[in-house]
Amino acid sequence: MAVMLHLLRRHPDSQCVAATRIEVDVARPLRGSLVVSYVVHGEISRLRLPAVTASKRSDELWRHTCFEAFFGTAAPAAYYELNFAPSTQWAAYQFSSYRAGMRVATHVRPPIIKVQSTSGCYALQASLDLDTFSDLPRDVGWRLGLAAITEDSDGRKSYWALAHPPGKADFHHSDCLAHELAGHQDA
Repeated sequence: MAVMLHLLRRHPDSQCVAATRIEVDVARPLRGSLVVSYVVHGEISRLRLPAVTASKRSDELWRHTCFEAFFGTAAPAAYYELNFAPSTQWAAYQFSSYRAGMRVATHVRPPIIKVQSTSGCYALQASLDLDTFSDLPRDVGWRLGLAAITEDSDGRKSYWALAHPPGKADFHHSDCLAHELAGHQDA
């Protein structure tokens, strides 16, 4: 199983100081699956982290501490956005193009989300079934955007991604889709 470690970069407009570093591991343990593991370093007790609840689909998770993954192709076309909350709630959306045609991706299977926390480290792992991303071609490489929003207990937020476009934080921008996944049919 190949594992790739990535460091997320904090956007310059960020204000949350509790999180000092975020690492993301991307692993493909089986054909058609992907495991994304986010590890936040810092003063975890100062992060706003909701209690773990039953895992279910929920909207507006990005308003607080949230981990995100975007799936698309090199061409500006349809893409998916997945949100994973520390509560283990999740969301999946599908877009027809950049921030257009948003709809709930009801066909995406629920991810398996696991969380773990210590005083200096918080980890969230999401296991995904890639076969449910029906609008993405299987014979070309996919681009993956990895991102996170962290929120201090006082409400200040920071925006983290593999790469940021110029200007304000925008995880939907094609510059953020900075990790290449090999052709899905061969993975």
